[in-house]
Amino acid sequence: MSDTITKDRFYFDPEFVGSPDGRTIRIMSEYYGPLRRLRRKKVYDTIVFFGSARIKSRADAQQALDNASNHKKDVSINRLKKDLEMAQYYEDARALSGEFTKWSKGLKDAKHRYIICSGGGPGIMEASNRGANEAGGISVGLTISLPEEKSGNPWITDGLDLKFHYFFMRKFWFLYLAKALVVWPGGFGTLDELMELLTLIQTEKIKKRVPIVLYGKEFWENVINWDYLLEMGTISNDDLELFHISNSKKDTFNYVTSFIEKHHLKGPNF
Repeated sequence: MSDTITKDRFYFDPEFVGSPDGRTIRIMSEYYGPLRRLRRKKVYDTIVFFGSARIKSRADAQQALDNASNHKKDVSINRLKKDLEMAQYYEDARALSGEFTKWSKGLKDAKHRYIICSGGGPGIMEASNRGANEAGGISVGLTISLPEEKSGNPWITDGLDLKFHYFFMRKFWFLYLAKALVVWPGGFGTLDELMELLTLIQTEKIKKRVPIVLYGKEFWENVINWDYLLEMGTISNDDLELFHISNSKKDTFNYVTSFIEKHHLKGPNF
């Protein structure tokens, strides 16, 4: 295409599309682009895994500890030991993702339904995409473009690594197709996603019924004092019914699948 045509037609002009005046077009592209890709792949419903990018697999955590120099400071060794302890969440996410994938593939008349979806990065995100892949299924990765930081893990299905510029559009796609969410130990990003989700459901901005599991009883009850929020009157008893805290892969699997089978096995929502 000639430079003249590119400059004369605004929709071919990268300078215009990348400008503040073209922001609406960029936002729309992050709605219609993923929509087109997901429809082509017949992804209509997802089970979303949120969690820390910093949690390592057991093999990687053990190797890091084994390779640690005897001259390392005690604080560094303690950090590596804690990483190995936290690696159990990676392994549980990997296993649970595989179980959900096998369950989804066994549903009658399923068309790539209840697909595992993650933020597409390392840690818990990698574990969830990896588990789905190892179970012979497909999975989605909603990655985000960040300066000097690699996004996307090798376990995401080809064509379903959806990269976003805008965090709010990425959040939209996390929730739009979600029929369940499993929230693993994490930091600011995980807490941000969880609190926004609970707020949207509490305020009825999300009308659909969605099971939310907070995986890791000790972690979540140390990070958030739910009883204190209730005591101070900033949340109600009903708000505590919006999520389920679990310490078990089996309990999480049964809670999510029974909820979906009761409320959502009625066809795609497009």
